[in-house]
Amino acid sequence: MKLRNLLALLIVASVVGCKAPPPKMTDDTLVTSEVNGVTLTHRYAVSAPTEFTPVNASYRALYPGYIMSKPDFGGKVISQLESGGTYTVLGQVEHNWLAVAEQDKDQLIGYVPLRALVKSELYAQTLKSDRPRPKRAAKKSTCVSIDSASKACQNANSGTWIID
Repeated sequence: MKLRNLLALLIVASVVGCKAPPPKMTDDTLVTSEVNGVTLTHRYAVSAPTEFTPVNASYRALYPGYIMSKPDFGGKVISQLESGGTYTVLGQVEHNWLAVAEQDKDQLIGYVPLRALVKSELYAQTLKSDRPRPKRAAKKSTCVSIDSASKACQNANSGTWIID
């Protein structure tokens, strides 16, 4: 009987010192990282940057580009920018990429190239300057057939005649 009690006590003592395993990390688990004194909250699937310069400004998307999991094209695609959509740029990271969040939120959702976004106040001006300009109609050259083998054409700029 005493041996049975001793064995039970030994099992209880060994189990008491065990800790529960940490929760399994999934892509949607929220984690925090500190970079250059700034604390960033992001999903586990999004890697933390190595460099970070705070911006905290409203930007708009120029085209429907991809939001990546790390600041280069070697990462996974997290989601897609909506053309004309407004995003909060948390900061500029390595390789001249921008760390973005949903509008008026502080959670980092991923990274986009620098040229994909423009400051909200410059959006209309940027679109206007990017429109293709109509080409001027080319002036018609006036040509006259001299005989079956040659012709003479008038230069539209100077008015001089050139014989071919």
